[in-house]
Amino acid sequence: MELIVRREAEYVATWEWQRARARELAAGGAGEALLLVEHESVYTLGQRSDPAHLLGGEDGFRKSGAHVVWVDRGGDVTWHGPGQITGYPILDLKTRGRDLHRYVEALEQVVIDVCALYGVVAGRQPGLPGVWVGERKIASLGVKLSHNWIAYHGFALNVSSDLTWFARIVPCGLHGFEVTSLEAETGRQVEWSDAVARIAASFERVFAVSLTETSGVQSARVG
Repeated sequence: MELIVRREAEYVATWEWQRARARELAAGGAGEALLLVEHESVYTLGQRSDPAHLLGGEDGFRKSGAHVVWVDRGGDVTWHGPGQITGYPILDLKTRGRDLHRYVEALEQVVIDVCALYGVVAGRQPGLPGVWVGERKIASLGVKLSHNWIAYHGFALNVSSDLTWFARIVPCGLHGFEVTSLEAETGRQVEWSDAVARIAASFERVFAVSLTETSGVQSARVG
C-alpha cells in the first residue's frame, strides 16, 4: 500500500487528488494509499456544517485573509495547518466489511495508539466524534464514502499546532470543549516527522497492511 508524505500541501489540490485517486481505485487503475500531510492554514467545513460555527461569519473570515473551504466530508468546521498531521486513507471498504462505523473506530484507534506512544492517554467520548484526552480534543475525524464503498478524507492530529487558530471557530460544532495537542499534553517538543513515522506504523498494525513510501510524479501533484 502506497504511503505519501507532504508538507506545505495546499488544501484544495490535496482534496482534488483524493477524489481522483478514489475514482482510480474504484476503477481498478490504482491501489489503496495513505496520504499524510501538513497543510497550509485553512478552515474547512463538512457537508452539514453550521456556518455560525465560523465565529464572526464566513465573509468576515475571507475579508481577513483566512482560507475557508466547503468540502464533501462528514463533520463540522475544523482547522488544518502547520504543526498538524492530516491523514487521508484512500481505502476500498468493500474488502473491509462494508462497515463505516468500524472503519471510523479503526481510524480513531490509529491515533489513540500514537498518543500512547508519547505517554498521552487518549480515547473516545460517547456520542462525540474524534479522539479525546479527557474533555480536550486532540484529533478530529471526517470521512467521505462513495457509492461504491471507497473512503477518503480521514483524521487530523494536532502535534505542535498553534491552538489559537481554533479560537475563531466552534471546533467540530462542539460547544464548551477545548482543543489540545501532543506538545500541550506532554510539555515537550514533538517532531512532526517523528509523529508521521509513528502514525504510519500504527496504521500498518491497525489495518494489517504494509506501507511503502513513494514520491512519484502523480504523488507530487497534491500540492
